[in-house]
Amino acid sequence: MNPTLPRQAAPPDEPSRPPENRGHRIRRRAITLLIIVLLIGVPAGYLVISANQSRQSGRDKEDKYSATGLTEGWPSKVQRRLYQVPVPHPANKVAYYETNNWKTSRLYVQFQTTHAGVDAFFKQMGVDQVGLKKGDITISSRDQEITGWKFSGPGSRGGDYFGIVHRQKNPKPTQDVVVNTANPDYPMVYVVSRAIP
Repeated sequence: MNPTLPRQAAPPDEPSRPPENRGHRIRRRAITLLIIVLLIGVPAGYLVISANQSRQSGRDKEDKYSATGLTEGWPSKVQRRLYQVPVPHPANKVAYYETNNWKTSRLYVQFQTTHAGVDAFFKQMGVDQVGLKKGDITISSRDQEITGWKFSGPGSRGGDYFGIVHRQKNPKPTQDVVVNTANPDYPMVYVVSRAIP
């Protein structure tokens, strides 16, 4: 036979709590729920809004360049070294596109820079700028079509264009370069570098 333990009363030094009334309990639960919503809901909502904005921004950039075949951003160091296209610092509006087939590989690069940047670009390529010819569009219409680049003649509203072809012996690439000086402070440079695998 198991003896049952007698019930023990609360110690005399602890005051007994009156039972919580229904209204107080509802208010306490409502406040707890509100705190949980604020702690979880607000950051989650912020993350959703931020992700949507980021995705939309990415889509806008992708749409802008996918129409031309170009990808916004810098070509990799390997691409720049292989095709010998040094993108100077500072540079913006940088975009590139690479094509490969059994006969020829091409890297298309565009960037906007300062006059010092243009000088550095040609110096690193080993090209004397004296060879630049005004109005000489050295990038073929086929390559323009692939990239979406449009060059108009000299003296047009689009500004003056200067072109040069930097021919090298295989396996070194040959580069077709056009410089647009429509913006007198920040020229735009377009390069098509061809390498034969």
